[in-house]
Amino acid sequence: MDILFKDNALRRLCTQERVMLRALGKKGARKLRARLKDLQAFSNMKEVCFGRPHPLRGHFKECLGLDLDGGRRLVLEAANEPIPRNEDHSIDWSSVTRVRVIFIGDYHD
Repeated sequence: MDILFKDNALRRLCTQERVMLRALGKKGARKLRARLKDLQAFSNMKEVCFGRPHPLRGHFKECLGLDLDGGRRLVLEAANEPIPRNEDHSIDWSSVTRVRVIFIGDYHD
């Protein structure tokens, strides 16, 4: 699966070890690296079975959250063009082959 990033700050956080360790600590960085590596190994989001993928509401409507450590989540949105939809207009995650990282942290704060 292709992984994109909302902005350069998130790209650096996900790709530069020093930035990742400073922001998330050793355990959080290890979890984030594992989640990103696993995402790349799958062909679509429906195959993802790690990190308790769950649909989000409110500000992150139409996004999926994956658990990292503690209360932190990796928040993803579908990045296919066009976004695949079901008949009820919800996102067809089984057809999503590109995701964009839009948030890493605790959205409950």
